[in-house]
Amino acid sequence: MSVEQMNTDRNNVSGFCLSDLLRMEASSSCSTLTNDTDHASCGPQQRLENILSEPGNGFCADCGSPDPKWVSLSLGVFVCIKCSGVHRSMGVHITKVLSVKLDEWTNDQVDALVSMGGNTTRNLKYEACLPDNYRKPKPDSSNEERSDFIRRKYELHQFSSSDEALYCPLPSPSSSPCSQSQTSCSYISSTDHRHRRNCEKQTATSTNRFNGLGHAFRNSWRRTSEQKSTKKSNSMAGMVEFIGLIKVNVVRGTNLAVRDMMTSDPYVILSLGNQSVKTRVIKNNLNPVWNEKLMLSIPDNVPPLKLIVYDKDTFSTDDFMGEAEIDIQPLVSAAKASETSTIHEPVQIGTWKACRENTLVRDGIITLEGGKVKQVIALKLQNVERGILEIELECVPLTQ
Repeated sequence: MSVEQMNTDRNNVSGFCLSDLLRMEASSSCSTLTNDTDHASCGPQQRLENILSEPGNGFCADCGSPDPKWVSLSLGVFVCIKCSGVHRSMGVHITKVLSVKLDEWTNDQVDALVSMGGNTTRNLKYEACLPDNYRKPKPDSSNEERSDFIRRKYELHQFSSSDEALYCPLPSPSSSPCSQSQTSCSYISSTDHRHRRNCEKQTATSTNRFNGLGHAFRNSWRRTSEQKSTKKSNSMAGMVEFIGLIKVNVVRGTNLAVRDMMTSDPYVILSLGNQSVKTRVIKNNLNPVWNEKLMLSIPDNVPPLKLIVYDKDTFSTDDFMGEAEIDIQPLVSAAKASETSTIHEPVQIGTWKACRENTLVRDGIITLEGGKVKQVIALKLQNVERGILEIELECVPLTQ
């Protein structure tokens, strides 16, 4: 073969590779464009419904109830309304619960949910080392059983396959994820480091090793005498019967107190029984507009809804900016009475009168509109020099 022919062949090969690369790039661009078009044409709510129809997502990740309508956005699981109450009681730092139908979703939130893989994938992690003799809660299980399992699963990570501070609770069958990866799995809390060190030392023989791990697992479930009261009060939150949900839209604050040099960085904490949620911080504003929707479960005994406003400080304790308390019993009663109502026009069904005995700026009107029971309230903040907080309440029955 001549040098000229070799050069010609080399050029042909280069040309062929270049055309392939260009074709691949064009195909990739087309694919990306198609995905973006689908993303734009299909709204977040429809995408969420599509995810729900995928295998594994049609049943509660924790108790197996069919057709779950609640999502833990931080954990990536679909759960039923009963399990959602336990999730909500653990706090948003562990699990942030949203409703499939009642909350307004964004594409970013749906993308985050998709990236976690759904119930089947998440349970492979959080239930990887679930002991064979441990009974998962059923749809008709008691609140105590439900709460105990969910807290062990997500708060204590006792069945998790994560590598961070985890030890395998019991010797697993060869088909389980633990034996395949030889990874240990049950959460050992910070108070049990002594048990963890003792277990690590007992590795001379396989028998001693398993005994040590079993000992560590049993002790990881125990409570020290100093922790009993705190742990008990926290766990009781998930055992409470819930009668509904309350959506709170923190609209705005007006003429709030100054806590920095000339302004404040306010945020609001809402508490209902053992549950609490908070708004975002708005910087340098005495008339903040949050317009932020939060949701809490309503316990059977219907405690008052408490609101506390704070000024966010970076290098010191946050400053108190006032508080208020709302009796939501009238709203709950109105919601129960209107559950079977067929009225479609907006109608006033109750009033919370402003007077000297309460902190209302004006009457709080309870209305029924489009099947939703709502109340708009403006409150004067207490134990502070000034400030008004305006919120909107909506009571949601458990059937939704």
